[in-house]
This record gives sequence, structure tokens and C-alpha cells, in this order.
Amino acid sequence: MADLLTWQVFGTTLLIFFVRVLSISMDTLRFMFTMRGKRTIAWFLGFFESVLFVLTVGVVLNDMTNFLYIIAYAAGYATGNVIGMYIERKLAVGYSHISVISKTRGSEVSHALRENDFAVTEIPAQGMEGPVCISDLSVRRKDIADVEKIVKETDPEAFITIEEVTPLRAGYWGRQNVKR
Repeated sequence: MADLLTWQVFGTTLLIFFVRVLSISMDTLRFMFTMRGKRTIAWFLGFFESVLFVLTVGVVLNDMTNFLYIIAYAAGYATGNVIGMYIERKLAVGYSHISVISKTRGSEVSHALRENDFAVTEIPAQGMEGPVCISDLSVRRKDIADVEKIVKETDPEAFITIEEVTPLRAGYWGRQNVKR
């Protein structure tokens, strides 16, 4: 038991944890970039994540009797997933499709979004309880919070859905035109 409480073991345990957090964060980002067709970034992240994985698993397998290494490895994995998701959300790479359903203020919602340089298609529709207006738009993911704020300010009762999209052709994305 005394062997488990040395400074070397403590330092190695922390190193395993932090390297695993880094490698799994990279792996999470690699997966997200792969899903968005960003091959070069995905390749580099995959390469470095693999190197870190081999090094870390080698240290753990070299001393399987040290349960602190195994706990650090598992805790680093779990923490890396959460941190990778956080980083990916902050980077907000890609595009999303947003549908806003408004019972009474659909035209105002569409107008407010257009005033803020968002391209919106306004669609009259029939809802369960009567007529509604659907404001349909695609935006860069980093603009989602702005769209949500505009909609909430214009119609706090509006129903909003968001889904990931991959643009196939050029389109209007506000201040940045996208060509594919």
C-alpha cells in the first residue's frame, strides 16, 4: 500500500488523467469534425489522439496492480467526453436548420429575423388549434443563440426546433455566403 502513495505514483496518476482528458476531448472533436466533413482537421486530431491513447494505455497496462492508474484512466475518459462536448459547442462549427412556429406573430418573427440579416422563408400552415406561421431558416451554428433571442423577444410563445444540416449548394448565410 505504501507503494501507491509515492510522489511518482501520484504524479503518474495525474498525468494519466490529464492526458486521457486531452485525448478523449480530441476524439470527441474528431468525431464531430468527421460528421461535418472536415477531413484534414479530423485526420490530425485522430493521429494525435491515437498517439496519446497508445502512450497512456501502455502506462496503465504496465502496472495493472495500481488501481489509481485505472481510476485515473476511466475518470479522464469520462471527463474528456464532457470537455470535448463543451469545446465543440463553443466552436459551433457547421450549420443548423431552424423552424419557428408562431400562432399569432409569425410575420413579426420573420420580419425581425430579416432585420437582423437572416434569410427566412415564411410559410402559412394549419396547426392543431388553427392557423400558424412557420418561419423556416438555416443558420451558422454560432448564430443559433441570436436567432433564439430575436424569436423570444418577438414571440415568447413561439415553438422552436433545431436540427443539424449540411449545405449542398451556395446559400445566403447572413454576412457570410457559403459556396459548396
